[in-house]
Amino acid sequence: MPNQFLSSEEYDERAHALYNEGRYDDALDVLREGLALYPSAVELHVGVGYARLARDEFAWARRAFDEALVLDPEHEDALAGSGELLLKFGRVDDAMRTFDTTLALGYEDDTDLMLQIGRALFREGYIEQALSFFERGVAHAPENAEAVACVGYAQHRLGRDAEAIATLRTALSLDNSFGEARVYLANLLYDAGELEAALREFERTTPEDHWDELGIWRYVELRKGTGARADDAEALKPWDDRLSEIAEEPDAIDELLAEVETAFIEKEAAAHEQAQGHLDMLGTLLDGLAKDRDHDSPADEALALDAATRPSLVSSSRELTAEAEHRIVLQDGRAYDGTWEEIVAALRDAQDASRSLDEFMAVEARRQYGATGVRISTRGPEEFLRGSEHAGVLRIVR
Repeated sequence: MPNQFLSSEEYDERAHALYNEGRYDDALDVLREGLALYPSAVELHVGVGYARLARDEFAWARRAFDEALVLDPEHEDALAGSGELLLKFGRVDDAMRTFDTTLALGYEDDTDLMLQIGRALFREGYIEQALSFFERGVAHAPENAEAVACVGYAQHRLGRDAEAIATLRTALSLDNSFGEARVYLANLLYDAGELEAALREFERTTPEDHWDELGIWRYVELRKGTGARADDAEALKPWDDRLSEIAEEPDAIDELLAEVETAFIEKEAAAHEQAQGHLDMLGTLLDGLAKDRDHDSPADEALALDAATRPSLVSSSRELTAEAEHRIVLQDGRAYDGTWEEIVAALRDAQDASRSLDEFMAVEARRQYGATGVRISTRGPEEFLRGSEHAGVLRIVR
């Protein structure tokens, strides 16, 4: 039964705390309870919108934001959420108009809102537009290390690495304990070949600051490159433990989903093999009949022709069975076909073919997390691509 003594603000605060813990179902329960008592509470409708958005329930999220905007057409968080949904639906111009409305209403000095809009644009690949909102956030809060770091992340995505390094150093001068920015900076320095500077930055991070394997691998590599020491094994143990934690085995649900997918793939492969077997048997039969016939008769000539053309049919069938199992499309329209591993390899080759697949996935996962806050798994090519889709980096067509 709803608690009659809680105000709508208290319901909103409780739901917000649950949302921050990733407990979206619980947050929705609290918000529904609050709305039963306060159906006109705009903040509760907005909270429902963001909880639904976090669960990729876009239609329900849009309904919640629309209800909030009916109650308050100038509500900044409702406008930001509605704009993010418009991006999800591919209505970019409408989304930009919605975001611009927040500026026209005078919310440009709300740094948190500017960062929120910037991240939404960044996740969907609109980096230039995202940078403009990040820069607005910095203009009104130049001491905000998070806002400054977001500018650095966007500069990096735009290929302006020298600027990104300088910007991230500024962010760290504002907040020396900003682990995420320091890890990002260390990796940028490593990529730029400034290995001594990269090691200095890595040494100022803790294992818990790292959310992917790449930075840990690089730190260990650089640390060992300085010369072996008697206490290295003990000193590096926390890093090895963190690496094991990041690459931990999938839970029961992950394993179940993997088993289901494996079974489907095996069934599909078996069907292809059976179809190929039938075609090969037909080819063998035609060959046998052709050899037994007198090729001088018109009918025999036709049969011989069938036998002669049959290998090309078999070849065509084999080409069909070897078709790419999957296709992904990047935000710039480029498409890649193949197995999950082949697609990742093609993405890697387009950037730096000298890297291993594991290193490429780790680099990209780190880059995306640095600006979007979305963690992309690097436990395998498929998980990496599905995580990238969730982060808005690409779209899986099949």
